[in-house]
Amino acid sequence: MRTNRRTFLGAVAGAAWALRSCGSRRLLAGPLASDNDVIQKARQTALAILQPSDAEVQHGLELHSSSIVFDSYGFAPRAALDGSAFREFMLGGASDAELADMREEMSMTGAVHSEVERREFLEAFQAAGVTCIFQNAGEEGNDTLRLLKRLSRFTFLTDRLRDVCPKAVVPGDVTAAKKAGKICLAFTTNGVPLRGVMESTRDELRNVRLFKQLGVQMMHLTYNRRNALGDGCGEANDAGLSDFGRIAIAELNRIGVIVDVAHSGRRTSLEAAQASRKPMVASHTACAALQDHYRGKTDAVIKAICDTGGLVGICCIPKFLGGKGDITALLDHLDYAIKKFGAEHVAIGTDIAYISRNDKAEREKIGKRPDGRTSTSAGPRWEHLWPEFEFREDPEAAKSIAWTNWPLFTIGLVKRGHSDETIRKVLGENTLRVWEANQI
Repeated sequence: MRTNRRTFLGAVAGAAWALRSCGSRRLLAGPLASDNDVIQKARQTALAILQPSDAEVQHGLELHSSSIVFDSYGFAPRAALDGSAFREFMLGGASDAELADMREEMSMTGAVHSEVERREFLEAFQAAGVTCIFQNAGEEGNDTLRLLKRLSRFTFLTDRLRDVCPKAVVPGDVTAAKKAGKICLAFTTNGVPLRGVMESTRDELRNVRLFKQLGVQMMHLTYNRRNALGDGCGEANDAGLSDFGRIAIAELNRIGVIVDVAHSGRRTSLEAAQASRKPMVASHTACAALQDHYRGKTDAVIKAICDTGGLVGICCIPKFLGGKGDITALLDHLDYAIKKFGAEHVAIGTDIAYISRNDKAEREKIGKRPDGRTSTSAGPRWEHLWPEFEFREDPEAAKSIAWTNWPLFTIGLVKRGHSDETIRKVLGENTLRVWEANQI
């Protein structure tokens, strides 16, 4: 662990010197890039699209290295599965649910158990230059035990990797991590934990405080589907925020949990913004004015969120961005939001993860189930019932917005003419400010 930490810190500390000596033509040989072929190919793809000058590369990467970079919603680098162990479990008669659990457990905590996967984890963070991620640490829905399962995994991860990647529980932990050359994770859940008793509103919401005490700083009001608080973005009919949803927002405000409407319907999002007394967010979304996907937010919704003092995080999902779904599309959405709503209300919430280079080979070890199936799913999951939306993703274009390409996002913002002050806000200061404003 100590060796990994020294390697990580040395790479970050040496980045500025390397950039001055390398320039854009040799960017991929610098410490921020590593010798990881997957990371290098993603960078080459983005550079070919951006075509930055040497000066833009040098300025952008120096700015990136010196800034707090806070992903407003994303995923820590994912480990490879242990293919042999997974196959043994599968052949032993494990159910679909048990196999799905094992897959998630291995991908989320593999960096604890494997030195090889720990190196992958740290190398991806090093290449991205990210200080903190608002980590998806609660599976989609409102069931308390379901939300607790993923939260326990990332608590385990940050406890065991606390020397290099601790859990952030107050905004100051992020600034301290940056100063110390460390990385950290702050937790968010894809739902408000409900007891499911529906006896009284106070009783129904009492687990919110427990999750806050466990380190959760932000919660989705809804996922794609309708729940007791309001309607998700995937519903054909958005009836807006429920009376109970307004009570839930008041409780989140009171306890100090950020309200997130990234997956909420547009009317539900608008009414949530009107109800919140604290800055709130759509942590990973896009501008519907540029791509009218149902996961995007209209100008009216974005303005309402901004009026709370909050922000919108632009994601790295090609079909939400439109166009070619590449780094140019990402920059177009960032440009639009910055110019339309102000630099202090924009962030980047990638909604993607780096996946270990070793995962493909490990999955090949698994083979087919005894019944001949290769899938471990009984069918489309309830919360993933997406309405149809025609968009053909170009895998090569998608590489340009890989999670490890964060430094290229900064270079792109420099190339678009944004000031250092604006870029620092978008990279992380805005997310940190909203978190601070929700503290009690």
